Amino acid sequence: MNFDLRLPLGMLFSLFGAILVVYGLVSDPAIYVRSLGFNVNLDWGLVLLAFGLVMLWLALKARRNRP
Repeated sequence: MNFDLRLPLGMLFSLFGAILVVYGLVSDPAIYVRSLGFNVNLDWGLVLLAFGLVMLWLALKARRNRP
């Protein structure tokens, strides 16, 4: 069986990360007063997006190296 879990996980985390990044960029800065002014949506969106892209890269790299 050649099911690589990194591919769907990478797509899922990349999608959620991209949604959070967009929301963090367009949202009102007043909602971040409770988090001491940190744009939590943007920060965690970037983290999720980076993790998702790494998972996708590893899945595609493993697919290329398959005999």
